[in-house]
Amino acid sequence: MEQQANGASSFASAVSLDQLGMSSIPQRYVLPPSQRPSPHIPISTTLPIIDLSSLRDQSLVSRSTINEIRIACKEIGCFQVYIAPAKFEYAPNVINHGIDQSVMDEALEVATEFFNLPNDEKMSLFSEDVHKPVRYGTSLNQARDEVYCWRDFIKHYSHPISDWIHMWPSNPSNYRENMGKYVKAVQTLQNQLLEIIFESLGLNSNYLHEEINGGSQTLAVNCYPACPEPDLTLGIHPHSDYGSITMLLQTRSGLEIKDKNNNWMPVPFVEGALVVQLGDQMEVMSNGQYKSVIHRATVNGDEKRFSIVSLHSFAMDRKMGPAVELVDEQHPKSYKEFCFREFLDFISCNDITKGRFLDTLKMSKP
Repeated sequence: MEQQANGASSFASAVSLDQLGMSSIPQRYVLPPSQRPSPHIPISTTLPIIDLSSLRDQSLVSRSTINEIRIACKEIGCFQVYIAPAKFEYAPNVINHGIDQSVMDEALEVATEFFNLPNDEKMSLFSEDVHKPVRYGTSLNQARDEVYCWRDFIKHYSHPISDWIHMWPSNPSNYRENMGKYVKAVQTLQNQLLEIIFESLGLNSNYLHEEINGGSQTLAVNCYPACPEPDLTLGIHPHSDYGSITMLLQTRSGLEIKDKNNNWMPVPFVEGALVVQLGDQMEVMSNGQYKSVIHRATVNGDEKRFSIVSLHSFAMDRKMGPAVELVDEQHPKSYKEFCFREFLDFISCNDITKGRFLDTLKMSKP
C-alpha cells in the first residue's frame, strides 16, 4: 500500500482533467513538435479485406485466405476481423470473426461504466507496478513517461480466466460477467488465428499448441477522453506490443499504424470489427519474415474513445526465439530468445518512446 500511496499522491487521471472542463492540456502532456500527430493524414484505400467465414471449420480455410493473411502479416502486420459479410474497400478487414455483436457491445458498455465511477473507487486498483496482475493507471508507464499520454486504463491478466477473474473490478457489478464473456471469446479466436498464421509461415498449424494454450492473455481497457488540444498530444505513444498477436475492439477511430515506408496510416473504424496486430513475439518467432506493427493512438477534440485490447503471449517465463524451421544458411538466426517477464522488466526501467524492447533482441549479422 505504501507504493500505491506514494504514486497516488502525484496521480492525475486524464478522465479527471477532462471533467474539469479545461481549455488547454497541462504541459506534461505536450509533445515536442516533431512527435505530434498530423491532423491531415488520409485514410488508406489499399488495405486488404480478408474473409474468415470458413474459420468455424479449420479444415475449410482456403489457400487464398492463408495467402492473404501471409501478405498482410508480411507487409503491414495488421488487419481487421469483422462479424458479418461486408464490402468495405478501405479497411484491412477479416470479416466473419464469429464473436457475437452483443458480447462486444456489453464489454464496451461495462468499460464505459467503469471509467464513469468516482475517482476514489478506481483508485483502489491504482498501482505503478507493471508486474501487478490487476492495476488502474494513466498514461503508458506513469512512473517513467517524460510526456504523459492522454488516456486512463485498467489492465488485468485474463487467461486462464479462473485464475484471475476474482481479482478483476467488482464494480460495476456486471463487469466480471460481461468482460469475462468477451475474454473467453477472443481467446478462442486468438487460437484459431494463430493456427492460420503459423500455416502461412509454412509451419504446422498446431505449432507450439501447448505453449499457446498455457500462455498469457492481458486485457487493457482504455479510455481516451475528449482532449481540448488533440494536435499537441497522443492517447498512446508509438510502440509495438510484446506478444504474438493483439486484438483491439474500439468505439471510434483513433488507431494509427506505421506502414512499410515508415509513414503513419490511420486504421478506419469499422462497426463490429476487431483490429488484429502482430507483436514482437511473432516477429522473433518468424525470424523477421513478419513484422510487429508500430502503432499509436490519437485523441479527439469532441468525443471520448474506448478500446479493449487483448494482448496474447506465451507464459510469463517461457523463453521463445526464432522457429528452428525458419532458420538456415540463407536466413540465419536474427533474434535472441526472450520471455514476457523480461519485457515487463524493460518497461519498468525505461521510457519506451526512447527505444523499442525488440531492438535489444536483434542480433548483429556476421
